[in-house]
Amino acid sequence: MKFTAVCQSGLGTSFMVQMNIENSLNDLGVNMDDFAVDHTDSGSVSADMADYFFVESTLVPALSRIPEEKIVPLKSIIDAEEVKEHVIEILDNNGIAHN
Repeated sequence: MKFTAVCQSGLGTSFMVQMNIENSLNDLGVNMDDFAVDHTDSGSVSADMADYFFVESTLVPALSRIPEEKIVPLKSIIDAEEVKEHVIEILDNNGIAHN
């Protein structure tokens, strides 16, 4: 499964969210070989890049080419717990065991 963090420029913010996703997956004890996590800018994103796209909620309209069910809107991009809650929900919805 692949997660991609998206921000306006594809630099600091999306990289921070990427690290929060990776930390969440590690904390949840999943096999990291089954996951890929990346980051990109909103102008370069395409639907085939990932299974789920984590993005700050005000940037969601910029991802009109991405199916809505693949978008994970974040209220706060700096809230690692919010990211973890979304990761847990995705794992649960996909039947992936975790701690």
